[in-house]
Amino acid sequence: MRSRQTPPSLERVRFGPTRTLNVRTGKFTGEEAASRVESWLRSKQVEIGGDVLVITGRGLGSLGGVPVVKNATHRVLNRLRRLGVITAFGEDTPGSFVVTLAPLRTLLEAPARRRTPVAQSSKRSPAIHGLESATRERLHYLAARSIDALGVKNASEEQIGREMMRQFTVIARSAPAGVDTDSWVDGAISRAMREYEESDR
Repeated sequence: MRSRQTPPSLERVRFGPTRTLNVRTGKFTGEEAASRVESWLRSKQVEIGGDVLVITGRGLGSLGGVPVVKNATHRVLNRLRRLGVITAFGEDTPGSFVVTLAPLRTLLEAPARRRTPVAQSSKRSPAIHGLESATRERLHYLAARSIDALGVKNASEEQIGREMMRQFTVIARSAPAGVDTDSWVDGAISRAMREYEESDR
């Protein structure tokens, strides 16, 4: 991570547009900024992984000089770290955060490890039966692999079916508006399986 003295413009060049979210210039409320940051980070965890940059600004132009957007972003980052969406974050400049996205398998396994249900979202998820058969087969394999990684051997088809639905819901809800669900889910399955393969080496 570069020092805080690095100019923000150079940071944007370093990360590039696909790895940078700017909530400084949109005149967002704290709640709007937090929602936008969370949606973006959830989609980036599925799409690319690695480090990303979130630009909040210092809040110097806010009422009373209170950095509303920056503080709201800091709170949502703490929550996403607990939920397995990110693994770490820190100030890169006084007006930006570098965020390390968690491996996708961490997100997929987290609810099962805690034995708690997936958090509900207001975003409606597409139906799993709308997936192409090849994608459903790959999702079945991923669900079985995830269950096995948690120490559950010889899982029943019912257990695998429930895990398929849960994983599909988590992945589909992370998709940006307008993205083809089948392609998005298939890409996420490929990334998760690569992570499992790398962990087996």
